Amino acid sequence: MSTAQQVPDILSPEFAANPYPAYRAMRDSAPLFWHEATQSWIVSRYEDVERVFKDRGGQFTTENYDWQIEPVHGRTILQLSGREHAVRRALVAPAFRGAELQDHFMPVIERDSRELIDAFRHTGRADLVADYATRFPVNVIADMLGLDKADHDRFHRWYTSVIAFLGNLSGDQEVAAAGARTRVEFAEYMIPIIRERRENPGDDLLSTLCAAEVDGVRMSDEDIKAFCSLLLAAGGETTDKAIAGIFANLLAHPEQLAAVREDRSLIPRAFAETLRFTPPVHMIMRQSATDVELSGGTIPAGATVTCLIGAANRDGSRYRDPDRFDILRADLTTTTAFSAADHLAFALGRHFCVGALLAKAEVETGVGQLLDALPELRTEDGFDVVEQGVFTRGPKSLPVRFTPAA
Repeated sequence: MSTAQQVPDILSPEFAANPYPAYRAMRDSAPLFWHEATQSWIVSRYEDVERVFKDRGGQFTTENYDWQIEPVHGRTILQLSGREHAVRRALVAPAFRGAELQDHFMPVIERDSRELIDAFRHTGRADLVADYATRFPVNVIADMLGLDKADHDRFHRWYTSVIAFLGNLSGDQEVAAAGARTRVEFAEYMIPIIRERRENPGDDLLSTLCAAEVDGVRMSDEDIKAFCSLLLAAGGETTDKAIAGIFANLLAHPEQLAAVREDRSLIPRAFAETLRFTPPVHMIMRQSATDVELSGGTIPAGATVTCLIGAANRDGSRYRDPDRFDILRADLTTTTAFSAADHLAFALGRHFCVGALLAKAEVETGVGQLLDALPELRTEDGFDVVEQGVFTRGPKSLPVRFTPAA
């Protein structure tokens, strides 16, 4: 059995600054080890993370979410299993795919992106993180739910607090307390709106959730509130970091940026390769239901398992030249069914991210509109991109210059 002493600690400043050398060391010499501080088994190789997520034999559960996310969201679809999970997923999934997504929400996505870009397209400079990426997905979710975009700053504060809680691997008490306060504040905000929407439904997603019914089952006010909280945090944080990551990676590889600008059909490839190369979510946890053999040893039943997506996605046994960003690589699925994506960034199996197609629509729309509006895009002189975060990770800022619109 490997030990944590063989690799940099995931809570160390060295790891936070650049986790990729540590990931390589884990895959090579410590593919499975016990991490005392987080009380979890760390898994880093692609084949092992894939196996945990697919869970074809019922060996892994999401019971870890009982303590990891319920304190901030309430009980969510992520914690459910079997028929209960299937019914809840059937209630919410239709809004995030097919005609509902295309007809109802694509106009919202396109409008919200355009409004943000219009604020800076004439200036010749912007911070693509602060001015666009952090605001765009939150605005879309607020519009989809029929909430007041004037409350954007409040939404952003809430989801930042929630993500900090989820990534609170060191057990910081202030972070935990802030997360608990956010749950109360969000409930006080949302429950009255949910009740009003039940009485006076509109054509928004919140009204759809209030009316949704499968086999005689409808969601309670608490169910809907928890799902909205999850949507705001997961949908905001991941799409935010994906958009920023795409541009950080393309700007660092000007020939690939030029190729995408010339051929917009390459945007899905740039998205998929960014999810592999610099995924927004670096860690997802599960719980073992039985003793499980993985590379490096055995995980005992009832243990928390920390799956390192950021490590698995750079596993040389799965991807050729894994530390190279290459939107044209032949070993990454980008054109087949999105739910079969092999970069692991949206997990796999029955808990594959229900909002993945929404994220794809947002990212592809946003990237296309930004490329249209910002000719001769380049990073601000002298600026080096700095990523931050351990549980989730992305560029802290991304100041750029471009030729302003006439």
